[in-house]
Amino acid sequence: MSLIESALDLRTFLDELRRRGDLIDVNCEVETRLELAAITRRVYEQRLSAPLFNHLKEGLPGARVLGAPAGMLRDPAKEYARLALHFGLPEHTRPAELIMTIRAAMMATPVPPVRVAKGAVQENIWSGDDIDLTRLPVPLLHEKDGGRYIGTYGFHVVQSPDGRWDSWSIGRLMLVNGKKLTGPVIPTQHIGMIRAMWAKEGKPTPWAFVLGGPPAAVAVAGMPLPDFVSEPGYIGALLGQPLEVITAQNGTLQVPANAEIVIEGELSINDTAQEGPMGEYHGYQHNKGKMQPVFHVKAVMFRNNPILPVCVAGLPPEENHTIWGTMISAQVLDALQNAGLPVDMAWCSYEAATCWTVVSVDVAKLADEDGDARTFANRVAEVYFRSHAGYLVPKLILVGNDIDITRIEEVVWALATRAHPQHDFIAYPQIPGFPMVPYLTSEDISRGKGGNMIINCLFPEQFAGKMRATTASFAHSYPESLKTRILERWREYGFIDQ
Repeated sequence: MSLIESALDLRTFLDELRRRGDLIDVNCEVETRLELAAITRRVYEQRLSAPLFNHLKEGLPGARVLGAPAGMLRDPAKEYARLALHFGLPEHTRPAELIMTIRAAMMATPVPPVRVAKGAVQENIWSGDDIDLTRLPVPLLHEKDGGRYIGTYGFHVVQSPDGRWDSWSIGRLMLVNGKKLTGPVIPTQHIGMIRAMWAKEGKPTPWAFVLGGPPAAVAVAGMPLPDFVSEPGYIGALLGQPLEVITAQNGTLQVPANAEIVIEGELSINDTAQEGPMGEYHGYQHNKGKMQPVFHVKAVMFRNNPILPVCVAGLPPEENHTIWGTMISAQVLDALQNAGLPVDMAWCSYEAATCWTVVSVDVAKLADEDGDARTFANRVAEVYFRSHAGYLVPKLILVGNDIDITRIEEVVWALATRAHPQHDFIAYPQIPGFPMVPYLTSEDISRGKGGNMIINCLFPEQFAGKMRATTASFAHSYPESLKTRILERWREYGFIDQ
């Protein structure tokens, strides 16, 4: 079985996880109210195998729920394995390989999806009075959530009125009742932009929501691609072969043919409902909900014994950090390098809950830059904060490439020892920012700006091609011949399994 097949089909993906011993088939009865979510939260926090809940106390007989679809693993050599499989990559894949794979697809020619006459998702179809989303195993994820969330690991499908832009984007959806859903539709994000186009014509937005789609499609839907770039063609470029799609029941939108569940209908122009509160990806359980647009459901398609994947948002790492953070990292690197800036890696640290991106600066090229740290930071800010990715992540940390920015302990060390309190914390209060950032004040949110910053962890000497001090560590403080000999004798010293 090709790993690419796992990236194209959720059930093949699960078969591969099961073969690796990274899937737990939970066959005892489990409640959808809190129990399966609490199990999944512990899985994230202990970095355990993904749970597939096969016997649920409530909901459609045979329906299942998958937890932690892109959770991290405890084994350091394979910690990114489940995430890498979303891209058809092997289990020992490291962050740099992930980013390079994603970036290569960005530079490749899009491979449009292939329309097929029939797909597995059409095995069951509800319409009219048959529609009742409460029959699906929709979980209550946190005790203080304002409702049950069906959409935590799925993506919206909308299209511009002229048919030229197909947007697939991650978003959460809460049940209002059996035929209505609600969730955020931020005007500055792509679904909000397309909704505004339809509203200008006085029409609701034709809409679908995909659950249990191809793992690669879920990942790409979480990538902040530029405006008017269609995700389906990018998925084909990423995997080297086209995605199979079918025409949804509404006759216009294209959805993955092998998705587990597709909900479709209309995104209202004016109707709203209370959404939340919800335990969210920044790690906080909010106490108040908010009025959000209503999605009216007109049809539901699903496979036999459908699988509903869920992300139980909260303290990192979970899918908002592993999937979204990785896709953001690739977009940031692309934007900065295309602007001619001397950077060689970007990483949206999972532990920072999508609130900072760390950028590795090529110090050999830094000496060719004019000016000082603030001048350089301003150049980076002009590119970063004007990009879609930079709009979403409010803080950027600049470090030299002697730091492995994918290792949080090295980033913390650089942040603590290299950033001067008076000179290196540079705020950009007039640049627009993402309203969901938890530390924003009510004034920031009303202004739509106020929370962005660059933290410089480059020493002044590095702008002259020098370094203030070297690193005292195993890697940097000993001759290569001695390090090699020590590693060869490691077991002889008594470190048998370490």
